[in-house]
Amino acid sequence: MRVRLMAAAAVLVVVAGCGLGGRGDDKAEGSAPVAVTAPSSPSEEPTPEDSPTPEETTSSPTPKPKPSKTKVSKTPTTPPEGVNNFEVSPCHTTEGTEVSKTKVKAALKTAAGKIYWTHEAPTLKLNYPLVKAIAWHESGWQSNVFNCDGGQGLMQLMPETVDMINNRFGLSYNVSKYQENATAGANYLAWLTRYMSQKQFGEKTYDLSASKCKTHSSWCLLNLVISAYQAGPDAVLQNAKTKKLPNPAYVDSVRSLMSSCFCDRY
Repeated sequence: MRVRLMAAAAVLVVVAGCGLGGRGDDKAEGSAPVAVTAPSSPSEEPTPEDSPTPEETTSSPTPKPKPSKTKVSKTPTTPPEGVNNFEVSPCHTTEGTEVSKTKVKAALKTAAGKIYWTHEAPTLKLNYPLVKAIAWHESGWQSNVFNCDGGQGLMQLMPETVDMINNRFGLSYNVSKYQENATAGANYLAWLTRYMSQKQFGEKTYDLSASKCKTHSSWCLLNLVISAYQAGPDAVLQNAKTKKLPNPAYVDSVRSLMSSCFCDRY
């Protein structure tokens, strides 16, 4: 009986030894098995949170390079010459000394501010953007340019146009002088404004506001006046039924110059 009890005790020792030796087979531990008094619970397995936090090194981190700052020049740059969209005719000629753009601008402003119909249409007023745009498109504000088609000076006035203005109103414009050239051109624009308004709209307000035109090609007073300046009033009125401008590219160019012109730098 005593032998049987001792044999049973030996079996228990062997079984218990197998249970402790199971953790010693885990190569991840890397250490020899140690004796414990009780089996380990599953909660004692290592987790990512249990892994040691690396100690901070004493060397300071490499500073990030600071972005380079580009210095912005406060001096305004001169627009490139390509912005100037005016090109003189290949067959043009020049006579005399060209007047400075500053003097030309003053002459155009004076001409645009005049009232040319003091009795018949005192409410008819031009505006500087229209006059300056026409002058720039026609001559590039060059006072001494003569075109091969007969156009002369700032407003590129044709001889027959000058004769009509002078004879009709008892004037004597000498368009070889830049101030009178600007005034004669503005006077012609005023005449076209009244004429086109009476022929097409029957109005006496003579509103040349751009807001009255939906587009640069719509049939409105401002567009008709610009169109007639180049094509002539008869050519414009011939299209009254279709309401299509005979020279839409010209009108579009002048309308655009009214808003933004290379001449605005002067």
